Order: sequence, then structure tokens, then C-alpha cells
Amino acid sequence: MTLRKQALTIFRAAIKAADPVEAVLRSFRLRDGSLEARGRVYNLHRYERIFVIGAGKASAAMAQAVERVLGSRISGGLINVKYGHTAKLKRIELNECGHPDPDEAGVRGAARIAAIVCQAGERDLVICVISGGASALLPAPAAPVTLAEKQAITRLLLNCGAVIGEINAVRKHISSIKGGQLARLAFPATVISLLLSDVIGDSLDVIGSGPTVADASTFADAQAVLRKYGIDHKAPAAVRERIERGVAGEIPETPKPDDPALRRTQNLVVGSNILAVTAAAAKARELGLRTMVLSTFIEGETRDVARMHAAIARQARVYGQPVRGPACIITGGETTVTIRGDGKGGRNQEFALAAAIDLDGLDDVLILSGGTDGSDGPTDAAGALADGRTCRRAAKLGMLAKEYLANNDSYHFFEPLGDLLITGPTNTNVMDVRLILIGARP
Repeated sequence: MTLRKQALTIFRAAIKAADPVEAVLRSFRLRDGSLEARGRVYNLHRYERIFVIGAGKASAAMAQAVERVLGSRISGGLINVKYGHTAKLKRIELNECGHPDPDEAGVRGAARIAAIVCQAGERDLVICVISGGASALLPAPAAPVTLAEKQAITRLLLNCGAVIGEINAVRKHISSIKGGQLARLAFPATVISLLLSDVIGDSLDVIGSGPTVADASTFADAQAVLRKYGIDHKAPAAVRERIERGVAGEIPETPKPDDPALRRTQNLVVGSNILAVTAAAAKARELGLRTMVLSTFIEGETRDVARMHAAIARQARVYGQPVRGPACIITGGETTVTIRGDGKGGRNQEFALAAAIDLDGLDDVLILSGGTDGSDGPTDAAGALADGRTCRRAAKLGMLAKEYLANNDSYHFFEPLGDLLITGPTNTNVMDVRLILIGARP
């Protein structure tokens, strides 16, 4: 089996392990008329109605699992999902909307979700399913911020290289639903929030901007993020106004850990990047490869991280360190891209392109970088593959790798080479998986 086929086989195993239906069913089950959620038991006879709400790229599949467990006990509900990331549901409605840029369909869906939880009372149970993408898919701009202004600040944050925690600190404080505010709206109902993590370290308040979780960030933190990246003067006036008023204490903070409205809420991580990486390692060993998992905490500027991975690949190929071939080195996490050009791509494709430049001329080595959700930036690819011949193959087609990298145009670089990683929507989202494959030493 070629390195390419091995890499694709390993990546498919990673995606399969992150299946959101199985993730929910591992932690959420019905037994003798009671619902068990990771050790906590809920007597369903105490609840008059059960509502299911949520958002995220994997939330449709998560809702499917909830329907499998609760069936006709569900009174109704609504999930905001990314266009195309759907699943068959019987009692829960799906609302397709925009990601990574929130749109009007998302605003309408978020308003309906807020209305559902607001009508829930003390004898009602709200099941909330949240996965990666929920921040953009659950847009509820707080006055005086408009959707257009929220879209503008989101693009600024994405393009400047801010990490997800920083982006969410800002989004929470210009929202009426994020940062624990959804749980505040649902009180006094009981809330069980099932979270499929797409963030480093599985921080509850960062996953989907933590709509049912006490918020560790403040208005001051949001202001600091804008200043850190020098975009405070570029931010829409309404965004600056709301954050400044919040810093001055004129607007209430998002719910903190001691907020009474959060006492009836259980937040439960049902799956994360480590599941995908562990499954990838198991499949690599099954293929007869010496396998090493370096870290699932990889973050930082994509190009810098890619060069580090390429250096590890070269060390392994030339010196057999930290592992000799045939081998597979695996990392997880999520990097960020600072946009400098006007090309098309995503962080995984840019990673592969930057790595290809440093791997040029190195035989019997391949790198794959892919998003487990099947989409990378505003493209139909999950990522890309690169090896020591990639740059030379491109040069024969008149393409210079460094020029495409400078223009953030990785999609149009890999497309004619046939090296885009195309999976289609996977209905899961647990960050990225990166593979370094090294052939047997001669």
C-alpha cells in the first residue's frame, strides 16, 4: 500500500471514531424510565415536556442520537446547522444557515431557539446539542449590534489570526445567547448540554462560545483581543460601543460560575479530538507502521506549525528519530491563518502547502492535514496531501509553491495536482488531524 493510500485509510478511521451519534450514545442513555447522562440520573416522570435545541456542524447527527434515546418523549425542538450538514430527524426541526459567516437564516433560527427555551418551565427538560461551528450558527446580535456588523467583526477576527478562544470572547459579548446566556434564558428549566469539542483542551466555555456554560471571559477581555490584533479601530462602531459600555459596567456581564441560573444545567463533553487521534494511531499500527502521537494540543500560525512538522518528517526520514520508518506520526489540534492574499483555501490546505515547500526533494515522506468536519475554510475540501515531489509536479504546470502560499491560494495549488482531500460533509467536528508518514528506510 502506498503512503497516500495509508494516509487516507488512517484519516478515514479518525473520522469514523469521531462519529457524533456514537459519541452521544456512549454518555446518554435511557434506563428504567430514567435518563442517565454520565453518572447523573434524571427521572423523566418529573418532566412535562422535553425540548431539543442546539447548533453546530455535527448537531444534526447529535440530535439524531437524542431522538434514538428519547423518541416520542420529545415534545419538539430546533437545531441550527450548516448548509448541507443535515440528518434525518422525526421530531426535531433543522434550520440550515451560514458558516463561517453567520446569515439571516441563522438569526431567525437563533430567535426561535431562544423562544423555545424561554417558554420552558420548572417541570420541563431542555436537551442542548452543541458542536464546532455553533458560534457562527447561533447568531443573536445584542443591541445595538446588527448581523452585518457581527459578520464584519467575525471576518476581521478570522483574518487577523486570532485563536478560537479570543474570537469567542468577542462574540460572546456582542451576543444575547452565548456565554451562558442561553441557560439563563432557559432557567428554571433543567438543561442537559451535550458538547462535541472542537477546541484545544476541551474548555467548556469555548466550545460553541459556551451558550450554557459560565463564561470565563469579560468585556475587558473582548476589548483586549481587539487591541492585541490592532483591529479595535476597524471594528464596527456598534461593536466598540457595546464592549466599551460593558467595560464601564453599563451592561450586565455574561453569567459567571456563581450565577443561580446555571445551577440546573449539566454540561457534558461527549467527544473530542483525542478520540479521532487515538483511532488514527490504532489504524496506523494495524497497517504495520511504528506509530507516535505527538500532541492533540497543537495550535499557532499554520505556516510555522507546518514547518515544524516538515522538520520532524525530515529528521525521521534521515536519522530515524523520533521514530524510524515505516512510521506514522500524528498530531491534533487547530491552527490559525493570518490572511495576507486574496486566494482560496483553508488552514489545512495552507498547512500542506507550507509543508510541501520544506519537504521538497525528500523521498518517501508524505504529510496529510485534514479537518474532521470535511470542510476547510470556504472550500469543498477537508484539507490536502503533500510530499517531496509536490513542488516539482506543480512547477511543471507553471505553478510556484511560494507564490501560491504568499497569496493564501492553497486550494488552486492542490486542485490541478489532484491532492485535495475531499470527503464531503462528515457530520462531525473535532478539530484537525495531521499525519506524517515515513516509508521504510533503504
